[in-house]
Amino acid sequence: MTNMLNINDSLKELLSIDGAMGACVVDYTSGMSLGALGSGVDLELAAAGNSEVVKAKMKTMKSLGIEGSIDDILITLDEQFHIIRPAAKHEGIFIYLVLDKVKSNLALARHKVKSIEANMTI
Repeated sequence: MTNMLNINDSLKELLSIDGAMGACVVDYTSGMSLGALGSGVDLELAAAGNSEVVKAKMKTMKSLGIEGSIDDILITLDEQFHIIRPAAKHEGIFIYLVLDKVKSNLALARHKVKSIEANMTI
């Protein structure tokens, strides 16, 4: 993928990943979704809640003196994977993807999310 993608195109690409149920692009400074597509969870509520997860991890890294950035945060549930990927080029923004655990390939999904994030424009 070499084309730059706007938020809507990025969401469509995310939902094309095997097992994808829902996705959103989130401004974690406010907890607001900039765009959402799909189902599986209440994406607006998830945007707000996962904003707190990202902020807490960044605060913990700072407290521990860990430099660098977060590649992604993976939350594994009984039937779902949740991938949170902060955008390297867009400070304060992250991608959130919900996957059906049975229908998805986690390694491939993480690779595709990374590629989509790298080509996303805000």
